Amino acid sequence: MQVMAQAQTVSAAPRAKGLWWRDVIGIMLIVICGAAGYWLFPDNLALLTRIVAVALLVLSIDLIVGYCGVATLGQAALFGAGAYAAGIACVNGVTEPMTLIAIGALAGATAGLVMGAIMLRAHGLAQLVLSIAIVQLFHEAANKASAYTGGSDGLAGLMVSPLFGIFEFDLWGKTAYLMGFALLLLVFILLKFIVASPFGMLCRGIKQDPVRIRAMGAFVFPVLLKMFVISGAVAGMGGALAAISTQVVGLDSVSFELSANALVMLVLGGLGTLYGALIGTIIFMGFEHMVSAINPFHWMTMVGALLIAVVLAAPGGLTSLAEKLRGGKA
Repeated sequence: MQVMAQAQTVSAAPRAKGLWWRDVIGIMLIVICGAAGYWLFPDNLALLTRIVAVALLVLSIDLIVGYCGVATLGQAALFGAGAYAAGIACVNGVTEPMTLIAIGALAGATAGLVMGAIMLRAHGLAQLVLSIAIVQLFHEAANKASAYTGGSDGLAGLMVSPLFGIFEFDLWGKTAYLMGFALLLLVFILLKFIVASPFGMLCRGIKQDPVRIRAMGAFVFPVLLKMFVISGAVAGMGGALAAISTQVVGLDSVSFELSANALVMLVLGGLGTLYGALIGTIIFMGFEHMVSAINPFHWMTMVGALLIAVVLAAPGGLTSLAEKLRGGKA
């Protein structure tokens, strides 16, 4: 057994060394795209910041669905937990933006722990049903706890202090976008290390063959629960960023529709790559914004047609299509 493990490690080493430059190029492209968005679309920085916040949500779904194989449609509960936690803290006097991001991450991680502990008791379709029930319960709780959340009116007029005491959050959204993009880049790099670590490899093994992983002596439940907590922290940061940038937190932050759209974005970009989460979010939200401005009555039809075309042409998402066109393996 030890000999086999050593052989696998030796064979995987050249592949890992041969792929590191792809991640370097990928991160450089992300930086270039972020800078291009800032300079080319100065009047749409609020939309770009929203895309960044949702991208964090989609990344968190990729950790659960793409790397662990756990079906979920309730990730908006973690996003909403971060948004409401940051909003409530801001209303009660905590206005430093990075502190609010940390509060959102903590709230999202806690919600992820609760969600994971419940969902991992079931398997397959039952997990999907549980995730839908959880996000609906979070939505109803946010609606009923109006003394803290504002109910259907939400929390409005959040006054956030300047970033590092210097950079004001202006109406054009420059500070919010730059802060959000830096946060997204940092989180993406950290997640790349996590999914490439032995822990990340174990999660992939659980997705492919959980019975074999158990037979090898590994405990599946705590591994998946840990990934739920990490995923919740990422989603919570996205929710906190959305609250800071818009200065409003509403029930749409914890809606089933947000969960469904985020999962569609992930499928559009491609599961289990992290890059697919970013690509799917940008294309879906960019296309949605463009066609809704062109045709406000039938834009949903055009979005649906795009999704059908992509799924039929590339069932594995746009990242797998790019791999095929390049001649690589998906």
